[in-house]
Amino acid sequence: MEPIKSLEGAHVAIVALGNSQVDYAIGRENGVEWDEVWTINSAAAVYKSDRMFMLDPASRFFDTDDAGAQTDVMKRFLPDCDVPCYTCELDSRVPNAVLYPIEEIVQATKCAYLNNTIPLTIAFAYWNKVARIDLFGIDFSYTHNLHFAEAGRACVEFWLAKCMDKNIQVGVSGRSTLLDQNVPQEERIYGFHRLQDPMVAIPNEPDWIVCKKSKMEEEMEKSGIAVTEEIKPPEPYRG
Repeated sequence: MEPIKSLEGAHVAIVALGNSQVDYAIGRENGVEWDEVWTINSAAAVYKSDRMFMLDPASRFFDTDDAGAQTDVMKRFLPDCDVPCYTCELDSRVPNAVLYPIEEIVQATKCAYLNNTIPLTIAFAYWNKVARIDLFGIDFSYTHNLHFAEAGRACVEFWLAKCMDKNIQVGVSGRSTLLDQNVPQEERIYGFHRLQDPMVAIPNEPDWIVCKKSKMEEEMEKSGIAVTEEIKPPEPYRG
């Protein structure tokens, strides 16, 4: 398999099963658009997507209960899935199954640190030279349950670092703990967060604005960056 030419320079949303997937829905309700939307496992049964990533073999869903609550919905959805479903093994019960190009991606990236479906999806974006990925429902740990964390967060953040190194822009839902996105800006840079006027940093492609919190709005205005507010569910028009 060769990289997909239409994906080079594309803006892609990746939607998984964590709580912050709600920000994808809210974004759509507010008119946000992406060139392509990629879903992870049973998220494809909820959100219309252009590609689906299910790196487990289909037999895990059809022949076992190992996938828990996803089992029944995947059994119903997979036979009728009408978009490419990237997976590790072809199965006649999934007509649109496509073998994930594992050898090509490992050789091209010189890396085989791929311990769950999310980094495999990000690696696919990296290999195809997309311009930006926005992540939703990719949370891994939760503020109110510090003893619970899904395996694989380190691998995901490793691949995000590789993307950033290749100038692929990365956006993460503000509800997600991934890359500390749910941490207030003034608390993200250790040590400096203890100052009376903490240091903060925000991306200003291709560079960053790094300054004291009290100066941030001024610096953003100088750079022509709008101060953005949290995207909220749209109110009924003149309701």
